[in-house]
Formats: sequence, structure tokens, C-alpha cells
Amino acid sequence: MTSSTSPGATRERSAYPLVGSHERFTWLLAAAVVGVYLLIVVGATTALTDAAAACRSWPGCGTGSVLPPTTGDLAIAWGHRVVALLVGAMVVATTIIGWLGATRRRVRAGLAVATGLYAVQVGLGAVTATTAGIGALSTLHLLFGTIVFGALVLALAWTLEADTATPEDRSASDATEQATPVDDAADEVPTPEVPDGVLGRARVTAFAYFRLMKPRLMWLLCLVASAGMALAAEPATSELTVRTILLTLGGGVLAIGASGTFNHVLERDVDQKMARTSDRPLATHLVPVRNALAFGGLLTVASLVLFVQINLLAAALGLVAILFYSVIYTLVLKPNTVQNTVIGGAAGALPAMIGWAAVTGRIGIPGLALAGVIFLWTPAHFYNLALAYKDDYARGGFPMMPVVRGEAVTRKHILLYLAATLLGASALSAVTDLGVLYAVTTVAFGAVFLWAVVRLHRERTEGAAFRAFHASNAYLGALLLAIIVDAMAF
Repeated sequence: MTSSTSPGATRERSAYPLVGSHERFTWLLAAAVVGVYLLIVVGATTALTDAAAACRSWPGCGTGSVLPPTTGDLAIAWGHRVVALLVGAMVVATTIIGWLGATRRRVRAGLAVATGLYAVQVGLGAVTATTAGIGALSTLHLLFGTIVFGALVLALAWTLEADTATPEDRSASDATEQATPVDDAADEVPTPEVPDGVLGRARVTAFAYFRLMKPRLMWLLCLVASAGMALAAEPATSELTVRTILLTLGGGVLAIGASGTFNHVLERDVDQKMARTSDRPLATHLVPVRNALAFGGLLTVASLVLFVQINLLAAALGLVAILFYSVIYTLVLKPNTVQNTVIGGAAGALPAMIGWAAVTGRIGIPGLALAGVIFLWTPAHFYNLALAYKDDYARGGFPMMPVVRGEAVTRKHILLYLAATLLGASALSAVTDLGVLYAVTTVAFGAVFLWAVVRLHRERTEGAAFRAFHASNAYLGALLLAIIVDAMAF
């Protein structure tokens, strides 16, 4: 990726009333997206706490006081209506400015749909508040909010695409035509020097085996499993013990290590062609293939031994996770389909189900919902790395999204999968008792993630791609911590 002037810079920058430029309109539209998402999350919280039942009048709550309530369900219901008013004004203002400005037809259509359905949503909210049919009407109310959110996200994606995409980054990488099978003779990578001393040699060798386990993946996937365990313990139908936690996380670490080791073995030749992987232990012959296979097998057995001590379902899911990443993703998906990242997201989602199964001994809806969030988050997360290393992946012959479809399509998919992740996070709140901490976290860190993605569209640089990559990590890490704290402490 290289920095270049935005196509919109060559267009008239005062084509929008009030805001004055395409870029400012984009940020206004992004703010409307965040506002509607906030409304969805607040609405879900209102439904879960039965706050709607505490306020049976509309538009106010009939408290008889000028000051708003500050505690209890009434305060939540009142806050929901205030947010609805402010966000509604923002959506209407954005639509008017968009229609009066230099927007494309489909962007105007998206804005019109969002505004029209927002009015319907308000009407449903009023009926929900003043009748006894809160269940079905509340669900329909949230559904319309979701559609409004989707319409605004599409309008934002189309606006960014029209304003920032160039002919060069709409096309596939030229490097795909140059990517050929690895020539072992031409791409031989020298083995790093190993100290002569016993202690020095042992230190280098131990670190090489540690790298085979892909330790950078461990902290996040352990958080995923921990969140699954916390959600499972929430209904108080199963006891979450220290033994269960240690066995689950220990088995998870070993399973991740086994998967990473087998991945190193299977990709050792291709790793030599890619700058970011050419120094891996197997690519540099620091660890023999036979030893790495034995190490991976040992980690697999040790992982399953720990999981079996919890229950057979956790062990079965752990084995599936190892096989899926090592065989299905590494051998089948990654080298053969542009959808490798999307389908491969199942590998990262499995720890959520393992955590849930470790506590309950079964597969439940909250565990599946958390797995769904991870699955949707994976493309929004990894496509940023694929953008930053596009040429590297092309040299390795991997059909990553920016290599096959171009950078513009990849950036749009990052935004769309981010939106899907946010909706998945709101759906998780609808099937659990997660409360205010979780709601604040998904909205605040989701807004930061969206900001980074919009910046990525504007700047189109490696630095912007890495910024969005780190923002995705921050979002999921904070969300998982909020799940753990919210579920266990409140």
C-alpha cells in the first residue's frame, strides 16, 4: 500500500451545505452510524431490564418532575428516549445534507430508507411503551433499528468507495501473475548462527520451539475462552471452578501451540518467500521438520489430556479446533480461495464454544452467539493485515482479498464486517444478561474501530492499515474483558 491523493481531492470540496466537503460529510455519516448503534444497544438494554415496563407513557415517562430520573429502570427508559431523539435529529440532518449535496443515487436511497424506517421505528417504540405487548413489539422495534443501521452503513461504504477508490486499487495485484511455486534452490534461506555454548544453544532452541506455538495468538484466544466460561457461569446453573478455568486455559494454550506448529510445518516452503515469515524456525531450518511434527503431536496429546479431564465435549471441540486450523484452513482454504479468512474465522470462534462447553457440558445459544461475534470480527480484523502485507501474500501465492479483488473491495469489506460484528455484539446482549459495562464498551471501542477504518479509506497507507488492525484488537480485547467483568461481577 502506498499513500496517494484521494480521488475526491480533485472534486469540488464545497459540494455539501453546512459541512462543506465530502470528507466532513463522511464523518457526519459515520457519527450517525455510531449513534444508531448506540440506540440499538440502549434499546436492547432497556428490553433486558424490563425498563420499558417502567415507563408506560410517551414521549415522556410521566414522572411529574422537570429533572430526569437518575436511577433504576425508569432512568434507562428515559435515557433511551433521549438518545432516540438526538440520533433521530442526526439521521434527518445527515439525510438532508446528503440529498442536497453531491452524493450518488444509491447513497441517497440508503439515507432515505434509513430516515423512513427510523420514523417507523419511533412509532413502534411509542406503541411498545403504551401497550402491554412489549415482547413481540420490542423485538420488531429492535429489528427496524438494525435495518436503519444497515442502511446507513451501506451509505457510508458507498460514499467512501466513491470518494477514495482509485482505478489502481480497484484491480487485483500485479504480483498474482508473478506468484509461482517456490523454487527451493533459488529461495534457500540460510540457517541462523547458533551459539557454540550449551546454554546459548539451549536458549536459542527453546525460543525457536516457543515461536512454533504462535504465542501472539494465545492471549486473545484465551480471552475468548474465558469469556465463554464467564457467560456459561452467569445463569448459576453450573459452577465455575478454578480447576475448570486452569484446565480449559491450559488445554487451550496447548491446542493453539499444536495448531501453530503444524501450520509452520505445512507452510515452511512458502514462508521462505515472504518477508514477514522468512525468519520462522522451520523456514530457516533452525528446527528439523521431524522434530516439529513430534512437538506438535506432543502438544496435541497434552491438550486433549487436559480437556478430557473437563468433559468429552470440550475435548472433541479442542481436537476439531486443531484439525480445522492445521488441515482445513492451512491446506485447503488459505492457498485455494479468497474466502479463506472468512471461513477460517471458525478456528478463532471455537474457543468460545470450548469455554462454554467446559462449564456446562453442552453447546448453548450464548456460547454460539459469542462464537458468532468472533467469526464476524475475524475478516474485519485480518483484512487490515492482508492490506499491509498484500505484496508479501502475493509472492507467497495466497489468494488474499486485496491480492485477488483489490484494495478498494477489501476496505469496503472491512467496513461491512465491522458493522456485522457490532450487530453480532448487540445480539449477544439480547441472549444474555450483560448490562451497562458491556454496552458502553461495544459502543465506545466500536466507534474507535470505525474511526480507524474510515481513516484507512482516506489515507490508504500501510500505517493506516496497521492502525485499523490494532483498533480491531483493542475492540475485541475490551469487549471480552467487559463480558468477563459484567458476567462475573454484576
